[in-house]
Amino acid sequence: MSIVTGLDYLAVFIFALTGALAASRAQLDLVGFLFIASLTAVGGGTVRDLLLNRDTVFWIAEPAFIGTACLAALMVFFTAHRLESRRRALDWLDAGALSVAVAAGVGVAMGLGHGPAVVVMMGMATGAFGGLMRDVVCNELPMVLRQGELYLSAAFAGALAALAVAALGGGQALTLMFCAAVTFLLRAGSLRFGWRLPIYRARPPRQ
Repeated sequence: MSIVTGLDYLAVFIFALTGALAASRAQLDLVGFLFIASLTAVGGGTVRDLLLNRDTVFWIAEPAFIGTACLAALMVFFTAHRLESRRRALDWLDAGALSVAVAAGVGVAMGLGHGPAVVVMMGMATGAFGGLMRDVVCNELPMVLRQGELYLSAAFAGALAALAVAALGGGQALTLMFCAAVTFLLRAGSLRFGWRLPIYRARPPRQ
């Protein structure tokens, strides 16, 4: 198994956990858990593969990805009631999934020989779209749109960090590890310490 495939599996599993937690908050049945978990798990990677025109979308080439997502959904279905705060667990699991998925997207784009702009965009797309689909379907405010929070900006910074490490001659493992670390640290800082970007404030027109 390649490093990128391993990252895809890890991202699928963690994102599926977040999808199942969202399903538990919405009090869905088991089929709802499986659907939301799978949608969240493969959404970002599907968008990435379609945009990159890969021969086969990753989870169609390896259906075990869907099995992984369903396993995560079943785990949450039987254990979610034990969590003190499912909202907080969802936020932190999503931060982990985001960091791994960004690294996976960067790795796929780099492996196909794409330039820096495409590498950055594919890292962001892989990291963001699964969670966006989850939140929209569950009628939640998408995490990517929370006021000022570091989310897409964390993914952007992680992808840029990967490009920097690669430009300095770092190997694939180091490049993707650094990408995931930067993404997670920024997202975790936003959750834990309230790191924010400036947001637009309406001002009255000048007379």
